[in-house]
Amino acid sequence: MTDPKFTLNLSGGALHDVEPRQPRSPVRSVEFATPRAKLIEEADRAIRQDLTGFPRALAAYDALQSDPEALADWDMANYITMRKLGYNDHGRVHAFITGAASLAILELLLGGGVRPDIIESGIGDTDDVYLTVLLGTMLHDIGNQIHRASHEQHGVTLALPIINRILEPIYPEVFKRTKIRSFILGCVNCHDLNPPPLTIEAGITAVADGTDITKGRGRKAFALGSVDIHSISALAVDQVVIERGVHKPVRIDVTMNNSGGIFQVEEVLAPKVIRTPLARYVELHARTRPEGDEQIVSRVRLDGDHFVMDLDSGATVQVEVEDTQARTAQALSEALDVGVERK
Repeated sequence: MTDPKFTLNLSGGALHDVEPRQPRSPVRSVEFATPRAKLIEEADRAIRQDLTGFPRALAAYDALQSDPEALADWDMANYITMRKLGYNDHGRVHAFITGAASLAILELLLGGGVRPDIIESGIGDTDDVYLTVLLGTMLHDIGNQIHRASHEQHGVTLALPIINRILEPIYPEVFKRTKIRSFILGCVNCHDLNPPPLTIEAGITAVADGTDITKGRGRKAFALGSVDIHSISALAVDQVVIERGVHKPVRIDVTMNNSGGIFQVEEVLAPKVIRTPLARYVELHARTRPEGDEQIVSRVRLDGDHFVMDLDSGATVQVEVEDTQARTAQALSEALDVGVERK
């Protein structure tokens, strides 16, 4: 197994500082740290390292991260989702973490010979792809400030003036600027699979969004009184690692401190792998730490549209990802021979 490209590590409840690397080094490990400002600082450092050699993407990032409208959008999206709905973080920290994750995924895909749609179509080059993926990912959730319902479409409307303002000095030619903008808006519109993304760039945004499932994201919602499957299951995820895969360009490894984290993997991350153009290029694995709470599931891997679960009892269970959480629980109950009515 190769060294990780991206690691969001909250193991044992302690968050550790980033381990710096040389710009454009083939190996990177990022461990985000608290408090909130520190999380953004470490994500910013990782993003800037990945944008070395991509001047248009870096210029766009500099403009975005200091844009007062974007800053207000992130804060208001977080206010509605966390304070009014009791959801996990959807604000500035989430934007920066998923932005860093998206660039890690993009770099691995490019290294694996995958041609994003901007390049495949002849519209732009690698610099344009980095710019598109980063802006689309960092702006993907701002529509939540209006309402969670239809937040993807609200996000497109709200992102338009920000994108136009950022792109105009970078792309003086209206024709190309409009085409690049369409890819960015596609990332925003399709990040939650409603509708599913059609481009590699939008698929990267969706998968990067799905990787932000650790307990750092759920802790504040839990502290604010939101005790539900989303906050509880997020507290069960210690670490997400993005690295070069064995059989595919990208491998995502999820480490849980107990089996409750399966909800995050099954409901949040896995659909964003199998229902995007990245399905052919991403391996997804999850496991529980032996020293964690009493275990039911020890290891999970994605096989097509099914999870293959290795239970602590030694049994193996296959579950369709698109099925409900109740079906997953039923399959586990049957394998463990508990809670099943005998005939």
